[in-house]
Amino acid sequence: MKKLIALILSVIIVFGLSACGKTEQDKITIVLDWTPNTNHTGIFVAEANGYFKDAGLNVEIVQPPEGGATALVASGKAQFGVSFQDTLAPAFIGENPVPVTAVAAVIQHNTSGIISRKGEGMDTPKGLEGKKYATWDLDVEKETIRDVMKADGGNFDLVELIPSTVTDEVSALKSGSVDAIWIFYAWAGIACQTAGLETDYFEFANINPVFDYYTPVIIGNNDWLSENPETAKAFIEALSKGYTYSVENPKEAADILMNAAPELKSNSELVYASQEYLASEYISDASKWGEFDPERWSAFYEWLNEKNLLEEKLDPDFGFTNDYIPE
Repeated sequence: MKKLIALILSVIIVFGLSACGKTEQDKITIVLDWTPNTNHTGIFVAEANGYFKDAGLNVEIVQPPEGGATALVASGKAQFGVSFQDTLAPAFIGENPVPVTAVAAVIQHNTSGIISRKGEGMDTPKGLEGKKYATWDLDVEKETIRDVMKADGGNFDLVELIPSTVTDEVSALKSGSVDAIWIFYAWAGIACQTAGLETDYFEFANINPVFDYYTPVIIGNNDWLSENPETAKAFIEALSKGYTYSVENPKEAADILMNAAPELKSNSELVYASQEYLASEYISDASKWGEFDPERWSAFYEWLNEKNLLEEKLDPDFGFTNDYIPE
């Protein structure tokens, strides 16, 4: 009997330790790039609808520290995060690139561009000549605008660059403090719509396809990905379900987002409208959520190399994979 009890106890201990190990292995942290918004809806849907739980995952969703999501993922303190192809580029150069990889595209196409008050001639890039543009004074930013203006017969040197302090695009445009702002339409553009502000807008990708890069993206820690490929696939599959649900049920998805981030309820009209807009953008013309077009990824990095916008040349094919996207 003593031997039997000892055997039972040893089995309990072994299986208990295995269970603990599995719980630890399957505990995942994903760090956002900003406060919760409709770019993140699929993440919160996957949590609320039990897609993570069904995959055996214990997922914690956190907001970014001061150093940003990429730094946290690179350090291994988070397994996944939300980042952007353009801002990842400087981290990918040199002999020791930051150890992260883009594993899924949140939105299939770049929906950023320039918004301005309607009827003031800035519906095309050339119209920015002589106008006040709110700039972050970034080389890539300014070269992007220079490129699309040149394609439209305009001269970037004639734009009045105003250091950006914009936190509310609607107020900034209404006040006249600036004439034009670089925005992501899914939030700031929709905000202008819901506020009743008539605007003109052009997207960079519609003028030069090289700007149809991926923003935002889900990144993963390289060491963790190589050690846990099946868990990584399970996580991305759960995310895919979350974003696919958001495509098919934008209102319900918006409700889930606002339940997770109650501070958004004061702007519920914006959230619902933004979610409706993104329902056609998460997957768009791709065969499935999350997949990257290798040619589009490399085209933007080739452009950065051409314009000498990085300290060193960048391998244009570096930094992404479709290996974790569900079949």
